[in-house]
Amino acid sequence: MPAESLDLPFLGVSRSLSGRAWRQRPADADLARQHGLRHGLSEPLARALASRGVSSESAESYLAPTLKALFPDPSSFMDMDRAAEILVDAVVSNRPSVVFADYDVDGASSAAQLVRWFRAMGRDLPIYVPDRMTEGYGPSPAAFRRLREEGAELVITVDCGAAAYDAIAAACEIGLEVVVIDHHLMRENPPAAAAVVNPNRPGCTSGQGVLAAAGVTFVLLAALNREARRRGLFADRPEPDLRPLLDLAAMGAVCDVTSLTGFNRALVAQGLKVMSNWANPGLKALMEVAGATGPATTFHAGFILGPRINAGGRIGRSDLGARLLSTDDPEEARALALELDGLNAARKDVERAILDEAIAVVEQGSNLDPNAAVLVVAAEGWHPGVIGIVASRLRERYRKPAVIIGLDPVTGIGKGSGRSQTGVNLGRAVQAAFDAGLLMSGGGHAMAAGLTVRRDGVPELREFLCHALAEERVEAAAADAIEIDAVITPRSAIRPLVEEFERMQPFGPGNPEPLFALADVRIEQPIPMRGDHIRCQLTDASGAKLRAVAWRAGESELGRRLAAGGQLHVAGRLKPDDWNGRNGVQLEIEDAADPRMSA
Repeated sequence: MPAESLDLPFLGVSRSLSGRAWRQRPADADLARQHGLRHGLSEPLARALASRGVSSESAESYLAPTLKALFPDPSSFMDMDRAAEILVDAVVSNRPSVVFADYDVDGASSAAQLVRWFRAMGRDLPIYVPDRMTEGYGPSPAAFRRLREEGAELVITVDCGAAAYDAIAAACEIGLEVVVIDHHLMRENPPAAAAVVNPNRPGCTSGQGVLAAAGVTFVLLAALNREARRRGLFADRPEPDLRPLLDLAAMGAVCDVTSLTGFNRALVAQGLKVMSNWANPGLKALMEVAGATGPATTFHAGFILGPRINAGGRIGRSDLGARLLSTDDPEEARALALELDGLNAARKDVERAILDEAIAVVEQGSNLDPNAAVLVVAAEGWHPGVIGIVASRLRERYRKPAVIIGLDPVTGIGKGSGRSQTGVNLGRAVQAAFDAGLLMSGGGHAMAAGLTVRRDGVPELREFLCHALAEERVEAAAADAIEIDAVITPRSAIRPLVEEFERMQPFGPGNPEPLFALADVRIEQPIPMRGDHIRCQLTDASGAKLRAVAWRAGESELGRRLAAGGQLHVAGRLKPDDWNGRNGVQLEIEDAADPRMSA
């Protein structure tokens, strides 16, 4: 039986306050019934599984994903066996080696995994993270020369390196061997490294292209254990236990916004369980500094821990995050966590200022083009460590891809960062712009990209990207809708319902968190909160009430309507509400629509 039709607006909402249509998430009715009968699931949960394409046979592993069932053969990754041989050789010979990491969470968590594996093998592995301001993204000939002069013979790049053709060519000239562990989109011919392990490398048959670098690194650790075992290295020493490192693999996957499907889903699900023990001193200290508690969730990883780890690379010292995640010293972890927390607070101030300026530029009369496929905004003095977050905020606000470029007032060189929407491959377009000679450097993946461009090249870049993404953008805009899993009422929004749907965790791309709609509820007691959040109460005709909050909605049309009160259809995510031990439920509002404008 085919999935239910997407044609009709749900609750009659063809244009919500955020400008989107509402639709019921399509699901095969027969498959939903099979889920209910075979696995004893309620109708809403069974339908939610069917709507996510989960077959009846795979429902059990979906609800309880295990690494044993889904772990890929490391040898299916191109160059993985070669990389394992080189690294184990380095351990055996105590060869001077360095891990070269990107400055974000994925890079830090990848580096920390390798550091901890080397430590378990009785070897130290120093970390090198380039400074975002002075060195830019990824390996450079200068950085490799510096490492070689300091005695390094082997460099392992993590979450970078797949596009470092010039730097790796320079490394070959000075006798520095390089192994690349990456996941970014890359060209047909790889750089001349000793090994390039990347599931998105053309010709790789692993089928694991959704992995973050931290996931690729975790598979590498399995390959390292296998190679060391083959050589008999565990005859007189214990084999490194990889399970405690799953929290780091999960951090990279969540913070790099990867698709939580297949093996990657199992990696995150099991990694969050490991993280919940808070055995990693750095993660534990960061949680304490942030004032957070409880078992780890994707929210903890993505919104509490991740931004703080990233803060070092954005506006502080680039290696702080990797050092935090790799240390075993609680006192050092506490000091690093405090420093990162302070940097994160400063980052928010810088971000807010740039966002306000960027919005002002976009909304100038001559710039506001609703038909443009992508926003490209450039100005002098914008901090390159924050522009990626600002791009995300603009993408959310204008519902289209956004590229933010901070121009150096002296050199006229711009560092840019872009964020995209589902269905628009920004990384591919940026790579095409580089191939066309419009950029000094550029690359990324479907949802995010980075670039370097000269000031006078920005208009041509804007025109190129708008043309390159026009067709994808039209299709993505048509598909940009709120997909509702079920209709509830304030009375039916109870804790058992939340707990039932929590069986579908972890949520993220590829496994969207369920969205619930409430029809014709009255917005009561709207209270503005710090951070542009709005708290309110939803009341239906029977008088039943549900607490609700809209994050960062204060200056939007949604926020203004919530603040004004009145009758609305509301859509959002149900969350536990344990404040003051109440064991209740609240709705995190995603969108709303005026019933008078529906039908």
